Amino acid sequence: MTTLTTRRPTPQTPPPPEGRRHMIVRRWITAIVIVLLIGIPAGYLAISAEQSRASGRDKAAESAAEGLRDFWPSLMKRRIYEVPIPARSTGVAYFETSNWKTSRLYVEFRTSAEGLDAFLKGVGTSRAALEEGKITISDRDAGVVGWNFGLEHRVWAGTVHTQKDPRPSQDIVADLTDPDRPLVYVVSTTNP
Repeated sequence: MTTLTTRRPTPQTPPPPEGRRHMIVRRWITAIVIVLLIGIPAGYLAISAEQSRASGRDKAAESAAEGLRDFWPSLMKRRIYEVPIPARSTGVAYFETSNWKTSRLYVEFRTSAEGLDAFLKGVGTSRAALEEGKITISDRDAGVVGWNFGLEHRVWAGTVHTQKDPRPSQDIVADLTDPDRPLVYVVSTTNP
C-alpha cells in the first residue's frame, strides 16, 4: 500500500516594500508611456485635420475665383494641360474652368525671347508656327478672363497646337510689341 504524503509549501518571503525613489521612477515612466501612446497620435490627428481643412478652404477659394489669379498654376495643372511656363517668367496668372465635357486652363505670363522659344518647343511647336496678326483665342475665351486682343499698336502673333484627345490642345497668342519681353496668352483645352 502506498502512502500519500502531502508536501507543505515552503513559505515564501514577501517582496521588500517598494522604495520611494523606485515608486517615483515607475510613475514617471508610466506617465511618459501614456503621453507617447495617446498624446502623439492625438496631436497627429489634430495637425492632419487642420491641414485637411486648410486644403479644402484653398480649393473652395480657387473654385469660387472669377477671372485670373496672380499665381503660378500648380505643377500638376501645368503637366495635365501641357503648359510649360518658362522658369523666369513674370506676371504669371491663371484661371481654370471645368465641367463634365471640357476643361480649360487660361494662362498668361511675360517671358524673354528665349523663354518664348522654350515654351513653344515645350508645347510641341515653334516660333515659325506663330502667324503675325492672327488671334487664335476666341472672343468667348478672351471674355472669360478679360483679355483684350483689340488693342491698337500691338504686334500680335498666334498659333493653334492641336493634339488628339485626351491630350490637350493649346490656343496661343503672343504680344510681340516688345520682342525681348513677349507677353504670352494660352488657353489649353482638354476633353477627358
